[in-house]
Amino acid sequence: MFGWRVPAPNEAMLISGGKQKSVEGALPFKIVSGHGAFVLPVFRKASFLSLAMREAVVTDDCVTQQGITLLVKAVIAFKVGSDPASIAAAAQRFLDDQDHMDALTGQIFAGHLRSIVGSMTVESIIRERQTLAENDLDASKVEMGHLGLTVDSLQIQSIDDKGSGYIAALAAPHQATVNQAAKIAQAAADQASAMAQQESDRNQAEFARQTAIKRAEYQAEIDTAQARQAQAGPLAEAQAQQAVLQEQSLVAKKNADLREAELIAEVVKPAMAEAERIKTIAKAQAEATKLSAGAAAAEGRIALDQQLIAQLPELLRAAAEGLQGANLTVLNGAEGLNGTVASLASQGLAILKSLNAAMPSNVDGEVVYDETADAGEAPADEA
Repeated sequence: MFGWRVPAPNEAMLISGGKQKSVEGALPFKIVSGHGAFVLPVFRKASFLSLAMREAVVTDDCVTQQGITLLVKAVIAFKVGSDPASIAAAAQRFLDDQDHMDALTGQIFAGHLRSIVGSMTVESIIRERQTLAENDLDASKVEMGHLGLTVDSLQIQSIDDKGSGYIAALAAPHQATVNQAAKIAQAAADQASAMAQQESDRNQAEFARQTAIKRAEYQAEIDTAQARQAQAGPLAEAQAQQAVLQEQSLVAKKNADLREAELIAEVVKPAMAEAERIKTIAKAQAEATKLSAGAAAAEGRIALDQQLIAQLPELLRAAAEGLQGANLTVLNGAEGLNGTVASLASQGLAILKSLNAAMPSNVDGEVVYDETADAGEAPADEA
């Protein structure tokens, strides 16, 4: 919109022209920040004051309480205050030349810095650098406030004795101690490093050994697997052949058992039966032979007995003829004669018995002689 002006977030807009009313009292301008405002052309003028952070560098020679000249370098970070009073004060002083704020701020801090350093020794300045900065900041705060400026920070960047060697001399004992401690620490570190290196070497050697062992084990497993794989075919074939041979052996055994059974059925059992038959026949023949022999012996005895019996009358007749010419006296008349004849008959039977005793026995070893034949035998002494 024509005549409408808006300041940047880090700016304050100052509208001058006409009579302005504000809380600060009568000012030749109106302060606008954070929002826009209408500026009547020709009759009003808008100016802008930066509220951004600014920086001032102070490099100055400062003499200490001991008379030692030090070159001190400090950096101040500052800005225009955000409140209307600070904006109004800064605008009245620096609106036309805002860069002059940096130079003026540096001069203010340099003056206070020389004053503070002059009341301190080199040792305290070096040891208490932050105290130096805080003292300088406190001493400049009032003056900076009158200018509408606020300080965010002050840093002492460096302190130099300008080649006098004072600071170096102060640092020498400490430096020697530090160097000694550093050497000791370095030696300890070197020793620890050497020990660590040795330990690392041992660990690496052990790791290499373990790795070699594992690699050898893995290689052995690989070789074994490869060998097993290479032998898998022949082994399977051999196992198959072995299975075939076993099966053939079983078949052969079954065939042998079957053949044995067939031979037993075809040869042994018939042979045993034949042997039993022959044995039975032989036993029957032996019995028949024994019976035949007994029968033959009995028939021979019977025939012999018949022959003896047939000859017995002749023997008795011869005995009787022998008695005819003998001078024999017969007592008891006819009874005595009968006794004599009976005696002759008894002698004939005794002869027959003697002949039977001299004959061979039968198959059972018994003499085929019937002793009952003696039943009618008369006593010999009756003759």
